[in-house]
Amino acid sequence: MKYLIILGDGMADEPIAELGGMTPLEAADTPSFDRLARQSRMGLLNTVPDGFEPGSEIAHLSLLGYDVPGVFEGRGSLEAASMGIDIEQGEMALRCNIICIENDRIKNHSAGHISTEEASQLIASLQQELGGGDVNFFPGVSYRHLLKIKGGNKNIVCTPPHDVPGTPWRDVLVKATKPEAESTADLINSLIVNSQQILGKHPVNIKRISEGKDPANSIWPWSPGYKPSMPTLMQRYGIRNGVVISAVDLIRGIGVYAGLRPIIVEGATGLYDTNYEGKATAAIEALKNNDFVFLHVEASDEAGHEGNYELKKTTIEYLDHRVCRPILDALAQFDEPVTLAVLPDHPTPCRIRTHSATPVPVMIYTPGVAPDNISRYNERSAAAGSLGLMQRDDFMNILFNRKP
Repeated sequence: MKYLIILGDGMADEPIAELGGMTPLEAADTPSFDRLARQSRMGLLNTVPDGFEPGSEIAHLSLLGYDVPGVFEGRGSLEAASMGIDIEQGEMALRCNIICIENDRIKNHSAGHISTEEASQLIASLQQELGGGDVNFFPGVSYRHLLKIKGGNKNIVCTPPHDVPGTPWRDVLVKATKPEAESTADLINSLIVNSQQILGKHPVNIKRISEGKDPANSIWPWSPGYKPSMPTLMQRYGIRNGVVISAVDLIRGIGVYAGLRPIIVEGATGLYDTNYEGKATAAIEALKNNDFVFLHVEASDEAGHEGNYELKKTTIEYLDHRVCRPILDALAQFDEPVTLAVLPDHPTPCRIRTHSATPVPVMIYTPGVAPDNISRYNERSAAAGSLGLMQRDDFMNILFNRKP
């Protein structure tokens, strides 16, 4: 048996009046999802343990069956693994967004989805001006980058910028939760302030402003932690090998710690214009030589953060037509059976433009296992499925047939 997960990041949502009281998933044209639904079992999965915020790092670790309190060490350390950057003893890593601030408020978390080429120039300047010694910046993809601090203390509160669009940036600066972390909080806040002086006059941003684009005029570090220790999926579920396919460093990093080999697809952007067909082809080819494939598509999450329900509906249709359909057609020709699951990691409701902790809709097709009597895949349909409300490692155990 082989196993495939197709994950539409942030795909779940709330009913939207402009869509006739339907969610984007309900309103979307999804013949491939629905084709699979008629052969699958459904349920809901709680991906956010008590006491945690509904970030993608938490939701992904949770849905992959990990004990989040026992393994989570911040988003930055996970993304570092994807970037091939080691976190040494005594070092703290943080995700480092470059964001747009306008009128002293956080306009958006992505600097208008700045290109990787532009962002790399900005990070290089920050490293030259502010980096070296105990503080170092590393370029990632688009607005997502890495900051390492030697001797950093993770007992601080850092607000994710995608949670607070429109908020005065000074109101959400880093705060220490223990006295020994005050110097770390002060250091990060000084880096934020100093970055604004450097980035505000950078040629990249001068050009972006002249073109009517949002400038990337501040860094915003968040999700601090040290190097995590995690058992691999091979150790936990007895599979031989596996891959992760994603345009997002965080997801690739989680995959690396989980023992999965990252596959980079040319033209994969993490946005609505990503290379859907390339990702589908990569998944099909990977299944020929691997027991497990985790295919992640970010586009719906970004549409939710923008509050754009029409774009979110479109990204779901792209996932259905351009990813799920060719995969289902290819799997019909496979000699070896494949268990296939479809789910989001968390909702990203367009109304609130950030993540929520509501349980997500799951469907699992297991060859030879009787399906539910459900003909569509969406939030309400999944709530009526036979799998009920899954918690902790229920989803992975069902996927790998470790529970009835």
